[in-house]
Amino acid sequence: MKPEMIVFMGGQGSGKGTFANLLLQKHDFNYVEAGAILRAMPSDSEIKQKISRGELVGDNDLFPIIAPHITSDHNIIMDGFPRTIGQAKWLIENYADKFNIHVVFLNISEATMLAHIQNRIKEGGNRADDTDENAVRKRIESFKTTTMPAIEWLSKNKDIEFLDIKLPGDDIDINFALIYNKLYK
Repeated sequence: MKPEMIVFMGGQGSGKGTFANLLLQKHDFNYVEAGAILRAMPSDSEIKQKISRGELVGDNDLFPIIAPHITSDHNIIMDGFPRTIGQAKWLIENYADKFNIHVVFLNISEATMLAHIQNRIKEGGNRADDTDENAVRKRIESFKTTTMPAIEWLSKNKDIEFLDIKLPGDDIDINFALIYNKLYK
């Protein structure tokens, strides 16, 4: 039996990291958080400078950074990858035969994204890219123009399970129960 790959997708502040961590408390997964991997890069690197401006890292630069973290000997949670159609195609072409892939799209509005980012700042979140309003706006615009087409492409892919989960509110427990029940029906 193939291992599971759960891919959390959604806009900034949609709860990808929160729900991934809650799932990690219930099941044994390797956790691949693309944003954390990129934020851990040296501050003088071109990649680190791009993400601090709210820009996406190019696919060809990202694949060799992400690939070593995807091992087919264990279940995996992907957080923040893929974000482009090229990345989505690369993931499916390289891993659909090795994993049962479940894409969980955390579907929230732009207003909710902004409110969640503001809450993250108020609660002492340490993400520098959250405190720069221009970078936040650029990330949201990039989500709409770059990531949503990837989500739409994945929603039509027959090699994976795609779950479009409209989160009903801000209650983390209720939202996680909804996600969990859709994944483990």
